[in-house]
Amino acid sequence: MKINNLSQLLDLYGFPNGRAKDKVLSSLEKHAINFIEMAPFLVLSTSSSEGKLDASPRGGVPGFVQVTSATEIVIPDAKGNNIVDSISNIVETGNVGLLFLIPGIDETLRLNGSAYVSIDKSYLDLFTFEKTPPKACIVVTVKEVFLHCAKAFMRSKLWDESVKINQDTFPSMGQMLKDQLGSNKVPEPRKEMIERYKRDL
Repeated sequence: MKINNLSQLLDLYGFPNGRAKDKVLSSLEKHAINFIEMAPFLVLSTSSSEGKLDASPRGGVPGFVQVTSATEIVIPDAKGNNIVDSISNIVETGNVGLLFLIPGIDETLRLNGSAYVSIDKSYLDLFTFEKTPPKACIVVTVKEVFLHCAKAFMRSKLWDESVKINQDTFPSMGQMLKDQLGSNKVPEPRKEMIERYKRDL
């Protein structure tokens, strides 16, 4: 049976209550700020005006995302592949969803807000410590922020050393792209790709 409307969905799941409902805040306080400043990784979710979705990984040293006030954060748009899906979507719709992760911590921090792409020097100067300073940054105004419970990470054991696989048993990015694109080129070995990435960070 397909769930077709919100009434059916609520009949199945019910309403959130207590802490689950009350934890959603409209601005950053000390724990949210600390989480962002400790996080070396986030997932940036956006959508275009036509509903095209994108979820993009973003990373840096802890504190690579700058907290400028209780309602504003700034994310550097680090050097990438120039496809610019995420920032194109932001230019079109001005909405973002963020998921912050800290290695070893099973809880995550979720943040939803409005955003725009800026090349303002006052924002770019926040990232002069980067090896390759960004051409632009994403300025996010906080609308909702809340901690997400640890259940998904407990189920997946994401940070547990015992579940890490041997990279040699998994196809390299070069091999996967070769197969997906039907290329006749010899795939770039994983080690060479990693060294190339390191030079281009």
